Amino acid sequence: MNRRPRRNRKSQAIRNMVEETSVSVKDLIFPMFLIEGQGKKIEVNSMPGIFRFSIDALLKEIESCMKLGIEAIDVFPAYPEQLKNATATESYNPDTFYLKGLREIKKEFPEICLMSDVAMDPYSSDGHDGLVKDGKILNDETLEILGKMALAQAEAGVDILGPSDMMDGRVGYIRQLLDENGFSETSIMSYTAKYASAFYGPFRDALDSAPKFGDKKTYQMNPSNSREALIEGELDLMEGADFLMVKPALAYLDIIQLLNTTYPLPIAAYNVSGEYSMLKASVEKGWLENDRAMIEMLTSIKRAGAKVILSYFAKEFALLKR
Repeated sequence: MNRRPRRNRKSQAIRNMVEETSVSVKDLIFPMFLIEGQGKKIEVNSMPGIFRFSIDALLKEIESCMKLGIEAIDVFPAYPEQLKNATATESYNPDTFYLKGLREIKKEFPEICLMSDVAMDPYSSDGHDGLVKDGKILNDETLEILGKMALAQAEAGVDILGPSDMMDGRVGYIRQLLDENGFSETSIMSYTAKYASAFYGPFRDALDSAPKFGDKKTYQMNPSNSREALIEGELDLMEGADFLMVKPALAYLDIIQLLNTTYPLPIAAYNVSGEYSMLKASVEKGWLENDRAMIEMLTSIKRAGAKVILSYFAKEFALLKR
C-alpha cells in the first residue's frame, strides 16, 4: 500500500498540521437578549445557560465576553405585550429601552461590533415580521416601517443591521434610506435564505414573539428548496447587502456551501436556538459530550463555507479556547 491516509492521523501534532478547517472566536457573533428594567438576569427556560439581561447586567456580560476575545454581538429585544402594537411603532421610538440600550453599549464599548435585528415581530401585537391586514402579510407597506426601524438603530450606533423579515426589496430600501441619511458605512447582513424552520422555538420563547395566528410560510423559505436561495442571494447582492446569511445552519449546510460558491460576499450562518437547545438537552440526558459536539457543530458550519457564525455557543467556546 503506497498510500496510507492514516499516516496523517497518527499523532495530535500531525493532525493539527493537516487540519483543513478550524473555528476561531473571531468567527463568531454572540446573540444576546435585552429586557427592560434594572438588575435583571433571567435564564431562558428552553435555552440552558442563556439569559435575558437588563442593560446594566448586559453591559457587565459584554465586558466579560470581550475579555474572552468575543468582538461581535447581536442584541435582540424582548418586549412586554403592552408595548406592542400592529404597526410596531415602539421599534423606532427614540426613548424605547432597546434603542437606549444600544446607545449605552456603543458608548461603553465603542470598539465592539454591534449588530441588531430589523423585523417587526418583537414589537408587533400580531407576532409577524410584517404588517398584517385581513390575515395577510403586506410586503411593500412593511418596508416603510422596516426603514424607520433600521434608521433608528443606525442612529443608535449599530455597525451591522440584520434584516430578518424576508420582505421582498427590503435590503435595497434600507440601503438607500441609510445612504440618504448619512449612514453609508452602516453594513447590512441580510437574512438571505431564512427558512420556515421548526428550529426557532426556543428563540421565540426567549422573546415571546411567536405569531398570534398562522405561520410564516408566506415569507420565509420552504425547507425543501435550494435553488430559490440563489434568487434571494442575487437580489440581496444587487440591492447592496454586505453579507448573505443562511438560517438555520445545521440542516442547511448545503445552502451555505451553495451561496459561498456562487457569490463573492462573505456568507454568515445562524446556529439557531433549536440547534443549541437540542445539544443541551442531549448533554443533560448524558447522550452527548458537550464540548466535542459543540466544536464539531461549529466546525461543520465553517467547513460548509460560512465566514461568520452567529451562535449561542460563542461564550462557552471562547472559554474553552482561552
